[in-house]
Amino acid sequence: AACGGTLRGPEGSFSSPNYPGPYPPHALCIWRIEVGPGLAIQLKMETFSVEGTSSCLFDRLELYEEQGTGGTAQEGPTRFCGHQLPPTLTSSRHVMTVLFVADEGVADDGFFATYQAHNATEKTCSPAEFSCGNGECRALESVCDGWHDCPDGTDELNCTGVSYPAFESVCEPVEVEMCLGLGYNDTSFPNIWLAIPDQEGAAEVLQDYQVSCPGAAGSFACATRRHAVLTAALPQTLMELACYQHLRLLICSLFVPKCTPDGGVLQPCRAVCLAAELRCQQSLGLLGILWPINCNILPDSNDPIECFQP
Repeated sequence: AACGGTLRGPEGSFSSPNYPGPYPPHALCIWRIEVGPGLAIQLKMETFSVEGTSSCLFDRLELYEEQGTGGTAQEGPTRFCGHQLPPTLTSSRHVMTVLFVADEGVADDGFFATYQAHNATEKTCSPAEFSCGNGECRALESVCDGWHDCPDGTDELNCTGVSYPAFESVCEPVEVEMCLGLGYNDTSFPNIWLAIPDQEGAAEVLQDYQVSCPGAAGSFACATRRHAVLTAALPQTLMELACYQHLRLLICSLFVPKCTPDGGVLQPCRAVCLAAELRCQQSLGLLGILWPINCNILPDSNDPIECFQP
């Protein structure tokens, strides 16, 4: 089926071939979206169902953003696949390229997308939201929460010395299967850093990590909230890379933190997080994924009383 082409004008729509029926195998569609100079493009997926893997290597939708005046260099791609509806994304320039690829295997229902021209300089975030460097909006509680929610990471800039509210709790045995046998047996909830009320909630967020770890988680980047990011492709991708030997311990000590005798909790030490970032960021970068953890907000200490380490 024919697909792709150049889309011009202040608004429009496009879809996978044969939509709303399943797309055919061996599909390759390229759309170039152009709006007026000085405007940006706001792209919204109305429906989305594309065969998914952890790194979207088979069927996938890719977004590119042209850079510079020559229109030749492109930033990206940002890939989407699976059945989770991608977030609404806003470009930083007036040209965008969207590519859809399907291999010879399983076909899915495809997607239907709309776009609108958007004032690139207009601030659209509400007073209760944080404006990322590229204009995308995030909830204020996502600022300095330890996770890169903005595509450009601006929500986690200058976050050293972050303090959190005091809370009273008691230790309870670790019950999350993925986090058993990691050198500590007790945890404490609620998890104030990630706003997780109990271990059941933590286990739900971490379930994708366990799939890939038996016995042991830019303008166009995934613009989801921190929990949605961690339950999409990123957890499986991290664990499949096996880039750091203590990665499971790092992830668990963030989601199911170690409990101290007085009922408090210990975050992982900054050095553990930085070591994981050093070993994993290059591989993640090849997949177009930002290292998800802001290590700078973690305690800069090797004292076991102040933070947790292997």
